[in-house]
Amino acid sequence: MKKVTLKSLAISLGLTESTVSRALNGYSDISESTVKRVNKAAQELGYKPNQNARRLATGVAEAVAFVIPQNHSSLAEPFVAQLLQGLDESLSRRGWDLLVSHALTAEDESNTIQRLITSGRVSGVVLSRPFRHDERIDLLQAAKFPFVVHGRSASCDSYAWYDIDNELAFETAVKHLADIGHQRIGFIGAPLYFNFAYQRLQGYRAGLKSLGIQYDESLVQITELSDDAGERAATDLLNSNNAPTAFLCVSDTQAFGVLAAIRGQGLVAGSDVSVIGYDGLKIGRHTNPPLTTMSQPLAQSGRELGDMLLAIIDGDNPTNHQVLKRAKLLVRNSDGPLWTQ
Repeated sequence: MKKVTLKSLAISLGLTESTVSRALNGYSDISESTVKRVNKAAQELGYKPNQNARRLATGVAEAVAFVIPQNHSSLAEPFVAQLLQGLDESLSRRGWDLLVSHALTAEDESNTIQRLITSGRVSGVVLSRPFRHDERIDLLQAAKFPFVVHGRSASCDSYAWYDIDNELAFETAVKHLADIGHQRIGFIGAPLYFNFAYQRLQGYRAGLKSLGIQYDESLVQITELSDDAGERAATDLLNSNNAPTAFLCVSDTQAFGVLAAIRGQGLVAGSDVSVIGYDGLKIGRHTNPPLTTMSQPLAQSGRELGDMLLAIIDGDNPTNHQVLKRAKLLVRNSDGPLWTQ
């Protein structure tokens, strides 16, 4: 089948190429009836616009950058992969591209963002796992460059964000473990310069307080967001004089390591020691045993982030896009009542 070009589309409609091009790109000087007619013919004939030509014509990059959070070294990491899946779905519906950028340090990340702002290659930026006090957000706001954040910093009133109520999630997880008999609940946390890590620790503490359980710092380990770090932290706690009967982890990835630590002690998760993760990663269905977790919809989060950012690029006020959702307790097999342990 012969490829439909802008010229052949214009001839079939009896219009000039310029008029067809401007109709396809939504210029206001083209009547609504002509825009509808052109778009209908383009769809029926299977016309595919030249993306580069369209971008030159409109002056819009039609691409968005996702900046991989620090401590995430691979696109294959489940947290990143599931979030990117949803983000790409949102952008693809509009024919936009997704550029992924990764920096190893905070300084590199700020430099990367500065290059993205000035390069003309992207029209917006998505940040994830922000710091409590985040200079990257300050940089993007000062440049008046469209962006959206997956998460929130300590001060979040003036920009767009999509987040889960971290404190409520960990209060819920603590209550669940207490309801099945646990009092010595270990906490595997992440570096507290991440705002989500700080919020989840606060939720853990608030959950204990609401139940009249004394906060015990010896049951808390702050470590990196990896399975190896989770395994080391859990091993230390299991070998202590005050070993927990249950663990709460700020990420599923850490919880996978905790499951390994429990097996390494000759114990069985869900029978001898309980474990609850956070994220709801799909791979958690296949761990041994399947991981109970506080589930957040990562792919859906990515889709909503993309939709929010595109709206902001189109001129909407960023403060119209501030969304707080709840995590859901997804019970599998890694938690169990204390009397069976």
